[in-house]
Formats: sequence, structure tokens, C-alpha cells
Amino acid sequence: MLEIGDFAAPDAGRTLVGLGADVTIVEPAGGAPERRADPVGFAHRAGGKSAATAADAAALAPSCDVILDGTLGDPSTADIAADLVRAAGPGVVHIVLTPYGDAGPASGWQATDLTVAAAGGMLALVGRPDRPPLRPYGDQAVQLAGVNAAIAALLAVRAGGGQRVVVSAQASVAASLEFGAITYIHTGRVPPRTGSTHPLAPHTLFATADGVIAGGLGGSPRMFDALLGWLVETGDAGDLADERWQDAHYRVVHREEIFQRLAKIVRDRDRDRLFHEGQARRLPWAAVLRPDELTGNAQLQDRGFFAELVTGSGPVVDVGFAARVRGAEPPEPLRVPEPDSRPTREGTARRRRAASGNTRGALDGLRVLDLTWVLAGPYATKTLADHGAEVIKIESRHRPDPTRFSTGFHLSRSADADPDTSGYFNNVNRNKKSITLNLRTEEGRDLALRLAAHCDLVVENFAAGVLDRLGLGYERLRAARPDIVVVSMSGMGHTGPWRDYVSYADAVSALSGWTGLTGEPGEPPVGVVYGLADIIAGHHAALAAIAALDVRDRTGEGQHVDLAQLETAAAHLGDAIARVGFGERVEPIGNRHPRMSPHGVFPCLGDDTWVAIAARDDDDFARLLAATGLPGDPSWTTLPGRREHEDEIERRLSAWTKSRPAESVAETLQRHGIPAYAVRDGRTLVEHDEALRAWDFYRPLDHPASGTFLHEGLPVRMARAPGGVTAPAPRLGEHTAGVLTDLLGLSTAEQDALRTAGVLE
Repeated sequence: MLEIGDFAAPDAGRTLVGLGADVTIVEPAGGAPERRADPVGFAHRAGGKSAATAADAAALAPSCDVILDGTLGDPSTADIAADLVRAAGPGVVHIVLTPYGDAGPASGWQATDLTVAAAGGMLALVGRPDRPPLRPYGDQAVQLAGVNAAIAALLAVRAGGGQRVVVSAQASVAASLEFGAITYIHTGRVPPRTGSTHPLAPHTLFATADGVIAGGLGGSPRMFDALLGWLVETGDAGDLADERWQDAHYRVVHREEIFQRLAKIVRDRDRDRLFHEGQARRLPWAAVLRPDELTGNAQLQDRGFFAELVTGSGPVVDVGFAARVRGAEPPEPLRVPEPDSRPTREGTARRRRAASGNTRGALDGLRVLDLTWVLAGPYATKTLADHGAEVIKIESRHRPDPTRFSTGFHLSRSADADPDTSGYFNNVNRNKKSITLNLRTEEGRDLALRLAAHCDLVVENFAAGVLDRLGLGYERLRAARPDIVVVSMSGMGHTGPWRDYVSYADAVSALSGWTGLTGEPGEPPVGVVYGLADIIAGHHAALAAIAALDVRDRTGEGQHVDLAQLETAAAHLGDAIARVGFGERVEPIGNRHPRMSPHGVFPCLGDDTWVAIAARDDDDFARLLAATGLPGDPSWTTLPGRREHEDEIERRLSAWTKSRPAESVAETLQRHGIPAYAVRDGRTLVEHDEALRAWDFYRPLDHPASGTFLHEGLPVRMARAPGGVTAPAPRLGEHTAGVLTDLLGLSTAEQDALRTAGVLE
């Protein structure tokens, strides 16, 4: 595999190194500029790869399966990428990573992680309501493009290779917003920034005596009862024991009152003690860890998550990879290649597969048993279904998916609580089948095992140990089908001292280091309140599933992939841990950037209307002054001078932007070659973004219960076996009779008897 260019390709390459790919960076003589501009960041992304000049890479190209192209049309590298594609021949997969797609008015626009996060709707969901939108730490927008490119690479090779694949970073972000755009699509409301509080789940951040903790009421009556029992035990319950608080709707409406009570209780208590005491009661509370604390995390240490990164300055600890797939292991240690070095491994013959003739997707013909619920697991199986897999989702009224039934998650323009009309559920479960099976019954579990025998893959996101206690653990599933692949995606993993701890996305974000690094300098952290951590876990679970199926194709052996959502989030922390290892102090910096200035989000004409602007270098800044007509200062011509006077530069730039429409500001600056983009929210993404319209991102489908509504589309466009959004989410149990008849041969009478016995409900 060859990697060229610095837009998202290094992130895609690192993800694939984690699955055993042989990745070679194509650099100019003397090494890529990133080696000198940001040596730690380069080392983090380059670890485990080889390096080669263009001439050496051309010799490798004919044996190469994939070319990761992040050149963005830069003449200094794009011509080399084109030469490599020609040298590789018709069998290569050419993955083109773009900020805003390859067609439409923004296809040639300049970009950074900040502007892509603005364009895709990420910024609009992060930050305090009285402050500018906030960029999450760790280049999350670009990393989303990278992991989507990695998934596309495996899919395209599986489909027979020999095609051009385009990845839109903006669409990668827009497809990962949890409630961002779908709230507008299904209710007509635009979700506001809510600081540290999730708008659907009753969780937030609290200051403790020695740090910050993520916690709240929990998402079920059981969790509230456990919280109340804890407060009664410590003498802090007060009137929370009154009958009115037993009403779930009342708790949601008055949750700020509970938050205020909890804030007073925890402010004088020890963070880690609260964390472990809450978890002992199976409450998804979590300590907000700093980067310097992360390598001491007992769970990550026990599971061997961290990697050794060997650089020219010596070895350091770095974050590891999101999933471990037997037969697709990364190299150990991760060595950073020297410039102008030759690949450490000889090129091997390109893997040959029969070209796929189907149009459904690269996974057409695979069958998946889906034992997931809420967001992380369903997002993984959505990705598989979007690319052609037959996904059979097991549901039950005895253990309902909260996103079908919970008032907080039921996004709809109707007050009707029909479980088939929940926009949240319907968005993430399109292209799937639904059967109702009560796994609390012996007959239900037996039917699940019989179904597994007809499936290639099982995906589940129960808490660790639940599947085993149901009698559906990996060994039982393997007995039903010896070569089955099972992907488990619990919060903490199935091993380690925290294996029984429970989590929400905010807990995973807190423990992974994201929350502590997302905020303004010198202020309490804000964190990422929406389910980005869940969606990243879903991406990596889908990626691990495809990789494990590829291993099965080569060896005939299935396996159990024990994926921990904590590790998927920590793997996306970026280079923070490596920087700590090199002695750097890593702290929240808001929207600013250590190597770009100005770099921020600025107010525009209109209420809560903003534009993201980034000057990547001295030339960008000179063009920024020319485009805006703002007076400069000789000391601002260099980055150190701009960093020293950043407050003044931002004040002047804000005065210029705030009287102008965000669209006009972005278009003016882009004409001068400066990265800028209007900050999109749920409404402007759906109704006004021309780049997403050119990508044909939002797709209408007719649902039998909800009517016609838009669905978020795919972030990748494959020339062959493209997949797509073709079928609406199923009604509860819609396919029960058909699946049990077709796969298990059960007669109507047999099914009626099972339904009467409470097995099929």
C-alpha cells in the first residue's frame, strides 16, 4: 500500500497499519516537510510504515493493492500520485481523499481539520451556548475521513480492486453527528450547543475536589434508583426520594435541579473514588483523565493497548490501535522510517479477487446477526448493511432498544410514541431486517443459535459477560458455525479490571482523554457531548469485522474480536500521548493551533452564525490581510509574532466578519486560497450546503410508518459495488416470519405457537 499527501491519508494509513497492512509513505528527497514542521505528529502517524522516494515507489506500485492519495491536487505531489496510479496498473484501488468531495462549488476549496469540522456540522454541536463553537481535540474531522478511507480500502479490495474511490471528509463528519442533522430532519428543531450536557441523555460534567467527573442520572429507571440509593446511603438524597422524581419525564424536564444537587455533593469529594463507587453501582460515571494520566490507566495497561513508538530521538509510548484482529496484527514496535529509506519489506504480488458484478455493495452475500442497540453497535452494522450485507437485527419488547421507545430519543414531528416512527432509530438502522426474539427464553436463545449457524458474522454490544450468561457466547456460537466471526464491542472490553464497568459515550470520552483536552485554555473542560465516541467505535467495529472476514477467507478460520469502545476513542486521541512522552505539556487550547495563526471561529451576520478560518502559514496570512483589507503589523509576518499578538488579530478579524454573512466570508477567503467555511448546523447542512448537495448526501426514502424523510448518505463513493441507502429501517419485527421461514424452515403453525409462548415478541 502506498500513501502520498498529508490530507487524511496518514490517518488512513495508520489505521490500516493497525490491521497489519504494509504501508509505504511516498516522500520527496530529504523527507516530507511534516518531518520538520511537526516531528512528533509525523512520528505518530508514520510509526510502523516504510518510506520511499517517488522513484522507489514507482517500482513498488505494480505489486500495490491500494494507493492512499491525500495530495488535494497540489502540483508538487498530485503529479507523482498520478504517475504511481499509472505505474500500478488497472488492478489498483486509488483512494482519493478530499475535504468536500470531487464535484460541486467547494471541490477545489482549501481545508484544514477546523474547516472540515465546520463544514460537516461537528463544531455546531460542541461548546458552550454563550461561546463560539469549539473544535474537539485531536483532528477528529480528518481522522473520520481517514477511518472511512480505511474501510473503503478493504471493501474495494474485496470487490476485486481496480477502481477509483473518493472520500469526502465533510460527508464523513456529517454522517457522524448522532442527533445533529436528524433532529432537524425529524422534528424541525436545530440542536443548540449545550456545553457539557447531552441534550438527550441526562449526563454532564461535575467539578470534584481534585478534578472533573462525567456522570448524571443514567438512562433507565434502574440507574436512577441506583443513584438514589447511593445518595440515600451518603445522606445526600434530600427530596430526591419524593415520589415525583420516580416519573422519568419529570426527571428529564427538571434534570438541571438534579445536576445542581449533584454538583454540590461531589465538589468536595475525590474524583477517582466517585468514579469507582459509581461504577460499583453500575452507573456510567467516569473520571475525566488528563493525557499525562492516561498511560497509567489500569484498564488500558492490562489490555496492552499502548504501543512503543521508536523514533530517531528514542522510544516513547504512543496510543495503540482500535481493534486487535488475529491474523492482521500491526508490527511491534512501531518504527518511524528514516527519509530516503527503502521499504523494509519486499513487494508481494497483488491480492487477486474476482471482480464483483453486483451493485448492492462489496459485502453482498454476507449475512450478519445483529445483537446491538442504541448507537455504537447499530452504527457498525449500518455500515455493513450500507455496503450490501444482509443484516438481521434481533429485537424484543422485553429488552427494547431505547432509541425506539425512550421519549428522549424519539425524534418525530408527531407526539405519537410509535416505536416505528423514531427518527433516531430509523436513521441508524436503515437497510436492515428486524426480527423479534425474546432472548430471556430458552427457545429464543435456541433460535438465535440456529440463526447464527446461517450467518458469517455476529456483532454485539452488550456489557461484558452478558452474552455468555445468555448462553450465546463465542464458544456456543462457534459450535453452531465453526468459522463464524464474532465482534464484541463493550465499553471497556471483555478483560481487565474494568471489564464490568458500564459506559455511555461521554464516559468513554472522559476516560480516553478527549474530554479533558476539549475546552478553552485555563477553563474547565467542555468535552464532546454528542455520541462521536460511539460512532467512532462503530466505524472500527465494522472495519475489524471486514478485516476478520478477510482473514477467514485466507485461512478458513473465524475468530472473536474483543473491541473496547474505550480503546477506539483513545486511538483517536491523536499524538497527545506521544507529545507527553517527549516532555511536552498538552493542555486544552480551544480553537487555536500551535502551528497556524489565526485559527479560529469568528462571528458573522445573524444569530449564532459563525465562520471557521485558518491561516496555515505566512503566505496564507498575507493573503488574509489582502482579502480583508485589515491593517497588519510587521511583527505579524511570522508565526511567533502572530501567536504573541493572537488576541489582537482575532479581535480585528472578528470586527470584519461580524457584519458579513458567513457564506460571503468563506467564499471571499477561499477565492484568495485561504481555508474557510461557514459553520453548519442541522438546518444549513440539510437545506443550504452545496457541497453536500453535489455529493447527493441526503437521500429520501419512504418509510411505511413515518412517511418520506431524508437519510444521511455514505461518505465514500466507490466506482464498483458502491452500496447505498436503499431500504428504510424496519418496523419492529417486520421480518420475523420471513427470516424464520427462509432460514430455519419454521412453519406458520410453529411460529404461532412460539408467539403464543412469548418467544417471538
